[in-house]
Amino acid sequence: MADGAMTTTFLAVIGGASLLAVTARRLRPVDRLPSLEGWALADRSLGPGWTWLLLGGTIFTAYTFTAVPGLAYGNGAPAFFAVPYTVIVCPLAFVLLTRLWSVARRHGYVTAADFVRGRYGSPPLALVVALTGILATMPYLALQLLGIRAVLTAGGLYPRGAAGDLVMVALFAGLAVATYRHGLRAPTVISALKAVAVFVSLTAVCWLVLERLGGPGAVFEKAARRLAGTGTADSALLLSPEQQPAYATLALGSALALLMYPHVLTAGFAADSARTVRRAAVALPAWTALLALFGFLGIAALATGVRAPEGGAEAAVPMLVDRLMPGPLAGLVFGAITVGALVPAAVMSIAAATSFVRNVYVEYVHPTATPKRQVRIARAVSLTAKVGAVAFVFGLRDQDAVNLQLLGGVWILQIFPAVAVGLFTGWLHRRALLAGWAVGMASGTYLVVRGGFSSIVPLGVGAGPLEIYAGLAALLLNLTVAVAGTAALTRLGVPRGADTTDLPSRLTVRRRPETGANTP
Repeated sequence: MADGAMTTTFLAVIGGASLLAVTARRLRPVDRLPSLEGWALADRSLGPGWTWLLLGGTIFTAYTFTAVPGLAYGNGAPAFFAVPYTVIVCPLAFVLLTRLWSVARRHGYVTAADFVRGRYGSPPLALVVALTGILATMPYLALQLLGIRAVLTAGGLYPRGAAGDLVMVALFAGLAVATYRHGLRAPTVISALKAVAVFVSLTAVCWLVLERLGGPGAVFEKAARRLAGTGTADSALLLSPEQQPAYATLALGSALALLMYPHVLTAGFAADSARTVRRAAVALPAWTALLALFGFLGIAALATGVRAPEGGAEAAVPMLVDRLMPGPLAGLVFGAITVGALVPAAVMSIAAATSFVRNVYVEYVHPTATPKRQVRIARAVSLTAKVGAVAFVFGLRDQDAVNLQLLGGVWILQIFPAVAVGLFTGWLHRRALLAGWAVGMASGTYLVVRGGFSSIVPLGVGAGPLEIYAGLAALLLNLTVAVAGTAALTRLGVPRGADTTDLPSRLTVRRRPETGANTP
């Protein structure tokens, strides 16, 4: 059971997040009429500071902060693929997200599917992009709840039975209300608290670990001995040559996939200028350093002899915190990780709802829906997504959510040709892109399921097949089909769709004055 000081600090952090969410209405310009752009993108008014906070708070989720150290605790070196993966994301965001923001601002696009619709003149292609984004986002949303539950359980803050379920519902109820009323502004202001709480608490934990264990060298030595189980240092904390292809392709594929997720694009689209997006992307490595330190704590949990439950390695760091830190500081850490889940969960639900309204509801159900009605439907869908995530977590095994998230990463990567490649060339044919998407989805799903829901799959024959990331293998098939199909359709004279994006070779959009722009 948690002590009183831990519980008090934890509740103070959660209460602070709730109070901040209430102040989100102050970020809203009073002279703006209700619109989906206003609710889902905060009227594209976020300055560099808010954009950095929101992007970092959205990309680096609570489950990431528990899963990466959990993987390091159980597997050693392969867990650190997340560090180069998030490093690669920064230049990609600098180039791709900036260019996509400029096109979206020019044409009023709110989702990636909007861009695909305008670029290729293909409603079916835009529909599959939107549905793929929604499908990949929902298990990601459920994982935020799993991260919260793992943290609270390890800290003794999650009661057994129905009482624990009520704690989870209560945490998400406040988030749901704030998001329903204020849209993206609610997670934006909460992201400020997330950054402060996580950076401060992680610094305290790492300092305490290094002081107790005698420095980083001693930590890695003790962890290596425990992994080896022989009393001598072993190579478990180093990549073997056989692991390197999997490590490299997983890092690259994950980076390419991340920027295709609707919640990441939603956070980027909310910026007030392309320059703001670039400045936020340049500063994102600070969050990567944070992730590396969380991975180090997984190694520290090994070194201190933490015994995580079987199949629950993500609890290693919360258990380490509970063991080493006094109650108030432990409560701060648990509160920080919990708030860390609320920010991406809110943005994910907003992004999924926006994609549904813009690319399904308005496109196929109610083309004449007013902006006010679009906001009302988006709010309802966002609330439904949160309720569905809670029900999913309570009704299915944790491993089911993890398996679906692994598939989600493979699936979302298959829209990369239509979205990212389409930012630079319109040569690919819309029908070839659809065929490539279908091949990529089918092959990626087959590879992951065949491998027992492992994202790393062996390819080739012989004594030593190459192990690579399934999503990247599927993407290569996707691109091959798209390129070959485009060449064939062009040769046959099949007409292309109308491109209304008017993408020049060098795209820049001047920043216009914004009365609602906000910077911290």
